[in-house]
Amino acid sequence: MAWFVLVVSGVLESVWALALGRTEGFTRLVPTVVFAVALTASMAGLGYAMRTLPVGTAYAVWVGIGASLTVAVGMATGAEPASPVRVLLLLGLVGCIVGLKLAH
Repeated sequence: MAWFVLVVSGVLESVWALALGRTEGFTRLVPTVVFAVALTASMAGLGYAMRTLPVGTAYAVWVGIGASLTVAVGMATGAEPASPVRVLLLLGLVGCIVGLKLAH
């Protein structure tokens, strides 16, 4: 259960990061509310997962999921450049996240 919650929390990290980029300094209501709700849920899930998973592993997986999804969304929407090297590095990051789970 902790791993499932951790993955969902990692996805929510990407949601709040993307919403934060759209708040325009917290002047836009909807992105600000999405940011606050996703941030709260993401942190709560991370805290829950850390009750049974090692702190370093849980944090690394949480950050890795959030970072990789945020970059992937940026590339998919054209907000960030996509190149074969960037995609390969992103796949390497995802591979390391999976490796942490498998090595646990």
